Amino acid sequence: MIEEPPRLKINSKRKRPSVAQIAAFQGVPTGFVVDAMHGKGALSGTIAPIGFGRDIDCVAAGPAFTADNRPSDIMGTLAALNFLQDGDVMVAGFAGFQGCASAGDRVSQMIKNRGGAGYVTDGPMRDYAGVVEVGLPCWCTGLTPNSPYASGPATVGLPVDIGGVRVETGDMIVADRDGVVVVPFARIDAVIAALGSVRAAEEALDAELSADLTLPSGILQIIEGDDVSYV
Repeated sequence: MIEEPPRLKINSKRKRPSVAQIAAFQGVPTGFVVDAMHGKGALSGTIAPIGFGRDIDCVAAGPAFTADNRPSDIMGTLAALNFLQDGDVMVAGFAGFQGCASAGDRVSQMIKNRGGAGYVTDGPMRDYAGVVEVGLPCWCTGLTPNSPYASGPATVGLPVDIGGVRVETGDMIVADRDGVVVVPFARIDAVIAALGSVRAAEEALDAELSADLTLPSGILQIIEGDDVSYV
């Protein structure tokens, strides 16, 4: 006989980036962060900003605080509200379930009231107009009016697999209209250090583009080299 899991499991040991580490990611494009991690770290492109093309500012950078839910259930998300800190980005696993909403305008309002910086999920949302009015940056897989339950079991503060990436509480989330990037807690300082080089390279390329660059120099060297066959 299988033992019934607890209705709610909460991780009482939390790691969190420093104020300086969090500040280092403010205003940094997700593309820069991915480049600083050698081209990886983004969640699946199916997780996109709600309110795209509208007045909502789809930008957030803050520590992940995780909640994991069963399909169609939001017990973990609701319980996580009690532990959310200022500047946190709630990352709510929904097991990729698309049959009902993982949150709506009321949950997004509560996250905002707790000082949260954003909401990321691998499920849909609902109450589009209300979510846009609340103004909390949210990333989800789409929209549906179907309602979820809140019966559990669920976890709070424990690792969540979402969008092809494992997210742990304390990882840095950097999100904008291009998508959501996860910086593992252990790599935060290394990524911050690499951002300077990424920014310098981007600025140098921008200068070349302003001078009418039409083709990357590395590609031109390959075309003009000996290792090319024309047919």
